[in-house]
Amino acid sequence: MRTPAGTECRYYYEDFHRGRQQRECRLILANRDSLDWRPDICAACAVPAILRANGSPHLRLHLGVRKQLRLFTKLDVRASCAVHGRGIDNPYLGCPDCAAELLGGHDATG
Repeated sequence: MRTPAGTECRYYYEDFHRGRQQRECRLILANRDSLDWRPDICAACAVPAILRANGSPHLRLHLGVRKQLRLFTKLDVRASCAVHGRGIDNPYLGCPDCAAELLGGHDATG
């Protein structure tokens, strides 16, 4: 679904049918430690770009919103692999173990 910032994101949901006024980021809703979602957060969010770059079905993203210096809003994106149970340092590239398996045991770096 298209976010308020104009990008496609599978975690954004809105419903304006028959007078409803529901807009939410379901990735932020899943994080209980996060601050509430606001529509302006979508403009700075890296999740749509990560989803475009990495189409792995095993990619699990965790997004949190927190205040930095009590003034600024900071988005924390963490990624993990559902198959290998490990954190992913660069979610744009994905899990190195999954990449090695796709390459048939060859070195993923070239």
